Amino acid sequence: MATFFGEVLSVYSRAVEEDEEDLEENEEDEQIRRELEEKREVHLQWSPEVSESLKSGNKLQCTDFILAVGHNAARFLSVYVLTSANWDAVGHASVWNERSRAVSGQTSEESACVFYRQKDNPSVLICQVTCYIAEDQLFQWTERVFDCLQLRELNVTVLSDSSVAEYKTADYLCCSSAPFLRSLHTGAFSGKPVCQSLEQPNIVTGLPAAVLNHCEVHRIATVVYQCYSDVIGPDSVTMETYKPALTKLGKSIQLDPSPSTDVLRKFARTNVQSNLYI
Repeated sequence: MATFFGEVLSVYSRAVEEDEEDLEENEEDEQIRRELEEKREVHLQWSPEVSESLKSGNKLQCTDFILAVGHNAARFLSVYVLTSANWDAVGHASVWNERSRAVSGQTSEESACVFYRQKDNPSVLICQVTCYIAEDQLFQWTERVFDCLQLRELNVTVLSDSSVAEYKTADYLCCSSAPFLRSLHTGAFSGKPVCQSLEQPNIVTGLPAAVLNHCEVHRIATVVYQCYSDVIGPDSVTMETYKPALTKLGKSIQLDPSPSTDVLRKFARTNVQSNLYI
């Protein structure tokens, strides 16, 4: 290229350099995305006995799977079911997201997603989930857990916490009687729920919804019991609301009819006034 004074300059284009920079940025962004996806993967850690069985191609023989999602649902199981020495912790799930921070090397006792199996009847499995599972992790969690279970003759019961503020109804008196249960079930569920069905336009969301959808597709008998409470945090009254849901399971689950005061103090608050609007 010649200048006004006749000086010849070499031609220089920024387009090549910009394309190289864009390529480097795209590769870097892609690497960050891959690392983030790997970090957000759901990891299941089972006990040595269960791990060996799964590696051999066997599934967990399970006729009753009870999933408790939320602090009241999970602590209800802790107070009324798991206080006996009849249960073994057989695994846990690690989840990392914007609200849950899984720690490598975490044990079952430290995890916020723990699996327990009944000693006398290993076909009964319980899972307590008190951590947040992000929307992009729900399908993955559900697929990986149910892939470990023998689906034939499997019955699933889901206990779920919800705020009464999310319950939509024209009858204000209904909300004032909180806590109360509502149910949803799959087409394969042939039993009779212990409470009335969840009315429209109310919906089930999060992990209970993901499990319900999965079980509907795979024709697994499943019922979700959602407890609407006006108390934020675990309390004894809300926990007791779940009792009829497990009473229907008969001999599979033995409820402690009168848990000790020490146990209640450890897992629940008693005589709590409604603090929904505090």
